[in-house]
Amino acid sequence: MNLFNQEQIINLLPHDGEVNYYGKIMSHQKAQHYLDKMLNTIEWRNDEAKIFGRHIITKRKVAWYGNLNYSYTYSNTTKQALTWTKELIELKHRVEEFTETVFNSCLLNLYHTGEEGMAWHSDDEKTLSKDTAIASLSFGAERKFAFKHKLTKEVVSMVLESGSLLVMKGTTQTNWLHRLPPTTRIKTPRVNLTFRTMIV
Repeated sequence: MNLFNQEQIINLLPHDGEVNYYGKIMSHQKAQHYLDKMLNTIEWRNDEAKIFGRHIITKRKVAWYGNLNYSYTYSNTTKQALTWTKELIELKHRVEEFTETVFNSCLLNLYHTGEEGMAWHSDDEKTLSKDTAIASLSFGAERKFAFKHKLTKEVVSMVLESGSLLVMKGTTQTNWLHRLPPTTRIKTPRVNLTFRTMIV
């Protein structure tokens, strides 16, 4: 059962996709508890990418978890899913209650400071179910998050709070790019979880 009245959840995109921002879905204390747990229990690794033949290792760290040992390939590198931790299972169930969607995997990103971000991209890999929901749960530093339409170049941006949930669904990945712009103002870490549905 959805804990929000669907009529109160608006689409942040003007067209060609659907993005719903639920705001904080837990208390500040609970969000801090999960942040501390994930900083200390997740098997973080520096992210890697092969771009124009060059092997890039980012300062940002990532982790990939799932129901099974799923392979996930993006930026020409492949990751194998780890077994869920207790906290990730709890958060998965919480997100599934709000979204009325079942997820089978989660990509986690650790940004140590605001200087670490993510360039414009879409989560449209062939191993992900097409036009399925991706639920983004944020912890730690509040950061700006932006969408850009692939054709019109319209930009929509928002600030994601600690303990907040944002859901991208419908044709969002087909028609829009998104990014986490870097900033020198933020000196504390942010952890972001994106719950996904892999094709099995």
